Amino acid sequence: MNIDTENSKTEQLVKTISSHLNQFSPTISNNKDEVVIISDKKNFLNICKYLKTNKELSFDYLRCVSVVDYIDHLEINYHLFSINYRFKAVLKIQINASIPAVPSVTNIWPAANWHEREGHDLFGVLFINHPNLSTLLLPENFEGFPGRKDFPFNDYNEW
Repeated sequence: MNIDTENSKTEQLVKTISSHLNQFSPTISNNKDEVVIISDKKNFLNICKYLKTNKELSFDYLRCVSVVDYIDHLEINYHLFSINYRFKAVLKIQINASIPAVPSVTNIWPAANWHEREGHDLFGVLFINHPNLSTLLLPENFEGFPGRKDFPFNDYNEW
């Protein structure tokens, strides 16, 4: 498939998703071959459920969850894929960096389990209703969140 065809397909997908999610008022755009959806916290879980269960969209595969630190807020990116239609999307939600909490999507996409645990370990994000937010990567007694820009790496001694 050439670039023009791919862009046209993505633009059409933006229109389709916009019409379906209009009731939730997200911001929707395209970035090359994937749709970017920005949700507010209030509608986040409804948008997730809709993206997965709607037969025209069927975003049934969660590729990755990433957390980005913008100092004044954190952005959580859910990279989605529709196996049936080969659609790609990124669902973004911005949360307060001082009170980093967002609902867990493990009930919608079970693959989110370890991704959310990593986000909790490295950035301190509380994924509300996650089944097990125990430490995944860091030692049990580790203090702080090393994925954050304000983490003091210079306090460590080389050995």
